[in-house]
Amino acid sequence: MEQKRPVDAAGAVALVGIAALLAFNQVVIKVTGGGFGPVLQAGLRSAVALVFVLVWMLARRKPIAFPRAALMGALITGLLFTIEFMALFAALDLTSVSRVSILFYSMPVWLALGGHFLLPGERLSGARVLGLVLAMGGVVLALLERDAAHVSLLGDALAVFAAMCWAGIALGVRLTPMARVPAEMQLTSQLVISAPLLLLLAPLTGESLRAPELLHWAGLLFQAVGVVGLGFVIWFRLLAVYQANGVASFSFLSPVLAVIFGLLLLDERVGAVVWLALALVATGIVLINRR
Repeated sequence: MEQKRPVDAAGAVALVGIAALLAFNQVVIKVTGGGFGPVLQAGLRSAVALVFVLVWMLARRKPIAFPRAALMGALITGLLFTIEFMALFAALDLTSVSRVSILFYSMPVWLALGGHFLLPGERLSGARVLGLVLAMGGVVLALLERDAAHVSLLGDALAVFAAMCWAGIALGVRLTPMARVPAEMQLTSQLVISAPLLLLLAPLTGESLRAPELLHWAGLLFQAVGVVGLGFVIWFRLLAVYQANGVASFSFLSPVLAVIFGLLLLDERVGAVVWLALALVATGIVLINRR
């Protein structure tokens, strides 16, 4: 097996770019929500992304096949994927990008907790326990801070729930035969399940269309192709080259950059408590990803 190398300068630049892409995506979802209801937006994104991923796989001559043994794992992770993005898009519709980003990127906390009990070799070390405590402290601070504008208790709760679903997907992959399925087929199965479910649920969840304009359609295309499509390809290429813990440690940048983008692009008010919560979550993520 080829030995994966530590993250070098080129890898670091690429990982910072991916973190910035994911952070900017939170702003794009928020803006695109001006034209589409959250569930319809999530469903359209999955549908367009599915087409893009399938075309990419055909162009790269990658096999489009799914082992029967992994079907149950695919169903579980696909349903979690559907629920995750229903919750995330609804959260961004209700509250600020900065708050949602801090709470949503607490995913490593829930993954570390689940892995401690469910995954062999994933016991929490001293440094990881400290990271868990710091990140949880940041989440609690963000939840308790209620003075900022555009604060929604339901939005906060949905962001945390989305993070838990995200962690559930990672655990579902590790605990089922999905672990042996190529990454692009894992994503394809999640898109195949989420696209029709979200589009069917959209009319039942309130207003779906909000007079979309060109900006909103462009935002939808950016999410589907730029983030789910190209972002996915680059991310898994980096995982194939560099050590996983090094790649994962850059995840702390996404909530930091998302808060900065929310401040600069959406003029969101970010108080001292939010900055402290962000610092605790980011530090916690770095420690949790240490081995």
